[in-house]
Amino acid sequence: MTTEPSSSPPEEHSGSPVLALLLAMAMFVLVVDTSLMNVSISAVVHDLNTTASGVQSAIALEALVSAAFILISSKVGDLIGRKRAYVLGLLAYAIGAIAMTLAHTLTTIIIFWAIIGGLGASLLLPAMQSLIHGNFEGAPRVKAYALVGAAAAIAAAVGPLLGGFVTTYLSWRVGFGLEVVIIAVVLSGSKLVRDVEYTGPRHIDLVGAVLSVIGMGGVVLGILVWQEGGEAVLLLIVLGAIGLALLARWLVKRKREGKLTLLDPDLFRFPHFRIGISQTMMQQITLGGAMIALPLFLQMTLEYNAMQAGLSLAPLSLSMFAVALLAGKKLGDRRPANIVLTGFALTTIGIATIIPVMPRAENGWSLVVPLLIAGSGLGLLVSQLNNYTLSPIEEERVSEAAGVNSASGSFGLSFGLAMAGGLMLAALSLGFTRMVDNSTVIPPAQQDRISTTLEDNAEVMSNTQLAALLEHEPPAIQEEILRINTDARNRALQVALLVPVLASVIGLVNGFRMRRLPDIAPAANREGLDLA
Repeated sequence: MTTEPSSSPPEEHSGSPVLALLLAMAMFVLVVDTSLMNVSISAVVHDLNTTASGVQSAIALEALVSAAFILISSKVGDLIGRKRAYVLGLLAYAIGAIAMTLAHTLTTIIIFWAIIGGLGASLLLPAMQSLIHGNFEGAPRVKAYALVGAAAAIAAAVGPLLGGFVTTYLSWRVGFGLEVVIIAVVLSGSKLVRDVEYTGPRHIDLVGAVLSVIGMGGVVLGILVWQEGGEAVLLLIVLGAIGLALLARWLVKRKREGKLTLLDPDLFRFPHFRIGISQTMMQQITLGGAMIALPLFLQMTLEYNAMQAGLSLAPLSLSMFAVALLAGKKLGDRRPANIVLTGFALTTIGIATIIPVMPRAENGWSLVVPLLIAGSGLGLLVSQLNNYTLSPIEEERVSEAAGVNSASGSFGLSFGLAMAGGLMLAALSLGFTRMVDNSTVIPPAQQDRISTTLEDNAEVMSNTQLAALLEHEPPAIQEEILRINTDARNRALQVALLVPVLASVIGLVNGFRMRRLPDIAPAANREGLDLA
């Protein structure tokens, strides 16, 4: 009697643990990159002989490019292959990091880091999501998403500290050089990546893609041009608003005709999805606005170096990481709407508390408690919003929905950075001019010259920087201008913080709307699907 060997079903493709680690390393670089820029503002300004607002504009532009192109880049990745998009995204990001190590002008940063690097991020993020989904199955897929998500969270938590340490004791250029090394290691493992075949339509909704770029780009670029004192500001913003309105009409029309669309407008029929992406946008506007005002306050008012600034921001990033981790594990039986409501309440209280503290703060310790409160609120939001937003979406459409959610968040971040920066410089110009005009120490002729200069070139400066420019002025005038600079700068930073406070308040109001919607249990945990 012979027995035939029992045939077992083919083993599911479980993916390589090394590949999961490499994907996590790529995500770590993406997240830590902006933290490095934020804590290095004063060092970059000094080394490149540029302005703080110029560096902040580059940071906002990088987020904008990523947001404006992420939807079309996802479709491009479908057509050229997700593995190829992944490699091209890493190469573009490496080009941006290499440019940072060699840059001698702000223009170099804008072209290579903000634009090319932003395009790289827009290719990389959706490609990574598809590759994780296609290279791992079952429990290994869950572990891969968890590892990549943990890498992002750890980078957000330690980024200010790591960036501050490298910038202070080595150089900000070394920090970006280390990014290049990590990307090279990740690229060396590209052979482990199994490409994921795309079986959908081989076409792109070009009109929808152009309208999405014009819409998001016009609004934020208009604000950035205003921030830098340029012209055609209103035209750009109106063009952007019209672009977004036309995009909505175009998508509905194409869907009704049964034709290919950039994204499925039926996603917005789900109330949980609609309010979820709006809450994600408010969360990111809050974060972006805070990341304009707080680093500038620490580096320009308190004149902290990068390490000191990173340590001062640590209560925000570390509390966000810790609370997000604990909330994900301990609050599973609570209503997501209530947790989100509490999160926005805490961010509102925390950031609003910083506003009156700023002019009186003598060191970073004054911000610890407000930053812990705000960071705890952001941690609650991070723990809930992704799952909540994607909960009503069926499995086959969840990747597209996650892309829309990522684009919404990236747009919110760029909008928060740009709007807070624009309002800050406008408030600085108005406040400085008014105080100079009311001064009894500065001669009238000099008052007119200062006012004319500020109309075209308002800039946030530390007292040390300004004192170097005033060394030939009489001591009384030096002292008066430095006093005015301190008062006007602090008030401008306070105005900038109104942007994240207002975004948090809007999120708080939306939280009450969320409570009126029934809870929906997602078919599976969606964490990690919104990698941006």
